[in-house]
Amino acid sequence: MKKKALLWSLLLLLLLPNTIIHAENGDLIDQSTEQLIEPHYRLVLNEWEKKNVGSTAPFERAISPTSFENIDELQLLNESRSNGYNDRVVYWDNEQTVSFEVEVDESGLYEVGFDYYPLGDLIMPIEGAIKVNGEFPYFESRRIVFPVDWENEVNEFELDRYNNEIVPNQKPIEQWYEMKATDAKHFHARPLQFYLEAGKNIISLTNLKGEMLLGSAYITSPEQIPNYEDYISEANQEVVSELHTIEAEHPLKKNSSYIRPFAVNSISAHPYDTRRSLLNTFGGESWSTSGDTVTWEINVEEEGYYHLSFKAFQDKQTGAPVFRTIYVNDKVPFQEVEQYRLDNSKKWYNETVSDENGNPYKFYLNKGTNTLTLKADASPFGRVIFAIEDTMRGIEELSLSIRKLTGNQLDQNRDWNLGEYLPGIEQLLLDWANRLDEERKYLNEISGGKESTESVSLKISVDKLKALAAKPDEIPFRMSELSEGSNSAAQLLGTLMIDLQKQPLLLDRIYAHGDEELPPANAGIFARVKDSITNFFLSFNRDNLATSSVEEGTVEIWVNRPRQFVDLMQHMLDQKFTPETGIEVKLSLMPDESKLILASAANSQPDLALGISNWLPYELAIRGAAVDLRQFDGFEEVGRQFSPGAFLPLIVDDSIYALPETQDFFVQFYRKDILNSLNIPVPDTWDDVISILPELQRYGLNYYTPIAGAVAFKPFQTTAPYIYQFGGDLYKEDGIGTTIDSEESLRGIQFMAELNTIYSTPLQVPNFYNHFRYSTLPIGIGTFSEYVQLTAAAPEISGWWDISLHPGVKQEDGSVARWATGSAQASMIFEGDMQEEAWEVLKWWTSTETQVEYARSLQTLYGPEYMWNTANLNAFKQLPWPDDFKDTILEQWEYLREVPKTPYAYMVEREISNVWNKVVFDGENIRSAVDDSVITIDREMRRKLEEFGYMENGKVVKPYMIPTIEKVERWLGTDNEN
Repeated sequence: MKKKALLWSLLLLLLLPNTIIHAENGDLIDQSTEQLIEPHYRLVLNEWEKKNVGSTAPFERAISPTSFENIDELQLLNESRSNGYNDRVVYWDNEQTVSFEVEVDESGLYEVGFDYYPLGDLIMPIEGAIKVNGEFPYFESRRIVFPVDWENEVNEFELDRYNNEIVPNQKPIEQWYEMKATDAKHFHARPLQFYLEAGKNIISLTNLKGEMLLGSAYITSPEQIPNYEDYISEANQEVVSELHTIEAEHPLKKNSSYIRPFAVNSISAHPYDTRRSLLNTFGGESWSTSGDTVTWEINVEEEGYYHLSFKAFQDKQTGAPVFRTIYVNDKVPFQEVEQYRLDNSKKWYNETVSDENGNPYKFYLNKGTNTLTLKADASPFGRVIFAIEDTMRGIEELSLSIRKLTGNQLDQNRDWNLGEYLPGIEQLLLDWANRLDEERKYLNEISGGKESTESVSLKISVDKLKALAAKPDEIPFRMSELSEGSNSAAQLLGTLMIDLQKQPLLLDRIYAHGDEELPPANAGIFARVKDSITNFFLSFNRDNLATSSVEEGTVEIWVNRPRQFVDLMQHMLDQKFTPETGIEVKLSLMPDESKLILASAANSQPDLALGISNWLPYELAIRGAAVDLRQFDGFEEVGRQFSPGAFLPLIVDDSIYALPETQDFFVQFYRKDILNSLNIPVPDTWDDVISILPELQRYGLNYYTPIAGAVAFKPFQTTAPYIYQFGGDLYKEDGIGTTIDSEESLRGIQFMAELNTIYSTPLQVPNFYNHFRYSTLPIGIGTFSEYVQLTAAAPEISGWWDISLHPGVKQEDGSVARWATGSAQASMIFEGDMQEEAWEVLKWWTSTETQVEYARSLQTLYGPEYMWNTANLNAFKQLPWPDDFKDTILEQWEYLREVPKTPYAYMVEREISNVWNKVVFDGENIRSAVDDSVITIDREMRRKLEEFGYMENGKVVKPYMIPTIEKVERWLGTDNEN
């Protein structure tokens, strides 16, 4: 029965991490331990309310670290090592658990808090889990985040070489913090509450991630926040007649390093300069995650009551409002500003914090320094998110049940009576529709009666569910409306759930004021017209594009990356490299890397190019436009930082013309929840993959291979791994001819085709990320791109997926050949007068220290999605990624084998693609198709080798030696290490 229950609840169990599913009695089960998992906090709260379990009389108790249990002397640090705590503290890391006993006078609900001092690099959050009397009271207690505040490294914005302001580096504020345990996703406005029995209770805190010093723990009764009437009733209600203006781009601190200022090129923003870029606003999309907190200082000369106003720009694309929790001097002053709404607008507006009738609230400020804190708050949407989550879970369970009933292949001539097999299906669909319709009405209510895109999406989902309920027997033929396809109810709801969590808000100014009139939020029409004309003429002068001039003696570098990447790189060069070496460097944006070929032909090439495709250095080098890097001092030491297989496409004869800069990876992504639910093991070899395909396909699921992600043309990245893993190769050793017709290569090409013709893996998959996220392809081979998307843009399946090594072919000695490519970007030096200086820049740029700092700065300044997949292996080990993922990727990189370039490589690539198309679509015999392709390749080979001087009149005049990993290792002096 248990297995049956597991199968019924397989897909998209959203917001539940790891391998969690539903048992038949509705409880949650962890597949890894088969232990019952707790219900969500909201359900526990509802149960407590039904049982009249509530708060107790005011209570507060502190437990000193010296009273903690389950610690040894090495963990308990002396006061001298407490970083100013004035008591002994506990060093807490590496999944350690500390426990303490607390005695309360009466049974009821309490809040739990801690003093802590964060340690480590702090890019990844510190996380723990709380148990009460040996058990997790609810699911949210399994993940408690300990936030850290960040500040600018410098007080004033620094300027770049063009006199534009740049986002300063961030540093964590090293201090003791006090926090109360809260929901990690911040879907609940108040701190979490824990039920304690009268008498003695044991509370345990277990480390999940990160390290810190742990001070006292606190058990308190829930804080009571007054309403506005009570807050304002006890004092003189007159507001102070002063106007204090705070520029929002200069906060005191924030709890995420990547909440940052922005330069808005609008005369309505303040400050503003037509001729340069000023960081004049704060927040926007970088300040959209629920729980993100920003604090400003307000200095007033007179204590008393003030109004608070924000000059805001809130243009969330869905048209929905956003919410902020307002704190004054670290406290929410009254209930009405605990979830304060800011409406959507396409222009700047002054939002004076007011009640629903427009009457401004009054806030009490002390004389001198006060703090104002705004916290992004998605909790008003919490109930909608929970309803969507429940509905999606139900839809996916129903979809799986239907797949099990109908099988993978539907007979269009067969009629189904689903009510007989799935009793109550009509009512089930209607119940979901009715619940979502109630949430739609609630959504319109909290949006001030305005209909947003989220509300429209809910209505469309409701209509789809009602339409299916009206004709349930047609559902097997209408699964695209229920759970499959971009317009299905399930996928509409999934996108909606992500949108509801986003709470972006851009601020220009904050005002603390009396009844004075505020400055207008937008510039007048004449000022805007004048500014537009000025900007038009200034647009013809772009100093940071690849077309601008460079001073003599300056290393000119063209970079094929987005502006924020280039700006950070230029800042690091100006701050560190140039002062240390005296070499001036100018970076320029290169929107199109093909400009390098044209520039080289016109003798206007840069000294160094960064971020270019790894095929481009070869094309320039074989035409004499690139510099051999092996001639420079220290090349061997620099080259040892990279995978030897990454150099193969950068070599011509005995010369290396570029360095790898970033590196891709091909690893196996898999949904832990789905594979565990179906009892399917994670495959290690291609034989294992074949063995699990029948079970996957039985439920309408499948396995993704990169060849399905390509269109008609299948590049080397998708085809070469099969040839290499089966022991084949692409070229003869002397480069004069192809070997795709060897027995080993034929076996690889044949298996590549049979994955589609015999084993029915997908032929075309436009986007593996979407199919993986929505469960239709729960396993497959993905790249760095999928890793970033799943990490940053699929929070609903966080913890439900993992990666493993690329499937390979088992060898006679028991090892597995997992050869795969790793194409990414490279860096190359051009012929010119600045070669030595360019080499110094390239050495500095690719060094471990620089790459680690750059990677960390990107994520610190711009957010976790700005991952830098450096090709420097030592630097990669130090990136702020989960260690398990890094270990898998590094192990897979031991099998990195890029395809060497030859003058006729494009024809080999094209013909392998043609072979696949002929075999898969036309049913042609594979040997016949390969033989035809070899003839075509040989013809093109002779033509290209004659063009570049390797053949003359059909005869070889000098061999074209194909580079190998072994040869690269000899050049780098690493051949004896293996």
